[in-house]
Amino acid sequence: MTARILVVDDIPANVKLLEVRLLAEYFEVLTATNGPDAIETCENGKVDVVLLDVMMPNMDGFEVCRRLKNDPATAHIPVVMITALDQVSDRIRGLEAGADDFLTKPVNDLQLMTRVKSLVRLKMLTDEIRLRASTTRNIGIEELLSRGLPNDGEAPRVLLVDERPASYERIQKMLRNSMDVDLATDPHSGFFQAAENSYDCVVISTALTDFDPLRLCSQLRSLDRTRFLPIVLLADMGEEERIIRGLELGINDYLVRPIDQQELTARLRTQVRRKRYNDHLRASVAQTIEMAVTDGLTGLHNRRYLDSHLQTLFDRAVARRRSLSVMITDLDRFKSINDTYGHDGGDDVLREFARRLRQNVRGIDLACRYGGEEFVVVMPDTEGHIAEKVAERIRAEIARTPFAVGKDGQTLDVTVSVGVSSLKRGSDTVADMMKRADLALYEAKSAGRNRVVAKAA
Repeated sequence: MTARILVVDDIPANVKLLEVRLLAEYFEVLTATNGPDAIETCENGKVDVVLLDVMMPNMDGFEVCRRLKNDPATAHIPVVMITALDQVSDRIRGLEAGADDFLTKPVNDLQLMTRVKSLVRLKMLTDEIRLRASTTRNIGIEELLSRGLPNDGEAPRVLLVDERPASYERIQKMLRNSMDVDLATDPHSGFFQAAENSYDCVVISTALTDFDPLRLCSQLRSLDRTRFLPIVLLADMGEEERIIRGLELGINDYLVRPIDQQELTARLRTQVRRKRYNDHLRASVAQTIEMAVTDGLTGLHNRRYLDSHLQTLFDRAVARRRSLSVMITDLDRFKSINDTYGHDGGDDVLREFARRLRQNVRGIDLACRYGGEEFVVVMPDTEGHIAEKVAERIRAEIARTPFAVGKDGQTLDVTVSVGVSSLKRGSDTVADMMKRADLALYEAKSAGRNRVVAKAA
């Protein structure tokens, strides 16, 4: 695993020590000796994880972390705060500033590396989602994320897997005022509970009598529905090897008993914040892809989707020596509908036409709104004479039943003209086939409308 790690410390010896450790693991290392330089590096370069010293002059690590996390352009970069301070209050302050983890000097090599590798994996996931989100939007990703998360105000929903009453009752008491906690005292039922419900985080105790807690972690990571669910391990003193193994398996964080209430709450909030961030990105990707290829009024695919997908269908038909046909439909005298019933009435007609169009084509056919009152249907594996029959069926269906418009359901007769063309063998192109269909449509309109004209292949 390779990644770019930024080490920030005002003491050169400390920087060198961490740099040597990280280089030995084949990480690329960047360095900064003060807060402003660190922030500038994060803004201008590709940084995967920041190892940030707390005690620095002018701008301490808490302020650096706060600024990084408050900037949508750098908020996704994991920050590990490293300091000689060992008070719980200092760890809480760092976590509340937005830090993803907190290590105390002298730093244990195994803890450092497992923490860094875990956060690098998480960063890679976030980067992939951010890339998809940014390439499917015209607006910038930072603008999208600066709007805030839709469920920021909701209490996090946490699943606690713990079979010891003294332990889980204490944890429940710690979290009752800040989070909604469900309890599973059996790890098997806990697994199904996590899979069947929408949790923000799962907390797993290592003190399970007849079940390996890391087996449960592994199972959760292998299931699609829980693959990205944050997992926090509650371990006992002396379980360092189990913790390290857990981090390698993909757990997100851990606490060692005795557990401090403030630290537990802060660490869980950190995990919930990151999960909601990534969930928000995934939802944005799905939404923006949908918006990019769907006509908002009719629910059909739009011209952008047609322009990209028709070429794929055309190339496939040519390569496989299969038939392909296309029809272009145009609602007759649509301007008079808008003039008489207003644009709302025109929209009612377009929606109803799209609904009828869907009902009269196959699932493999591609129905799109081409623009205005024009619609296109692409029919794979369809010869021209068959496409002509389908077009005639659609024309008859539109003419047969009047359209309802407005709140009072007033009806009007609507007709449609259709031009059909099909793939020619030889030097045919998508543009050629579409032009023939368009000419056929023009011929249908010129010949009196409410008819189908097919250009022979």
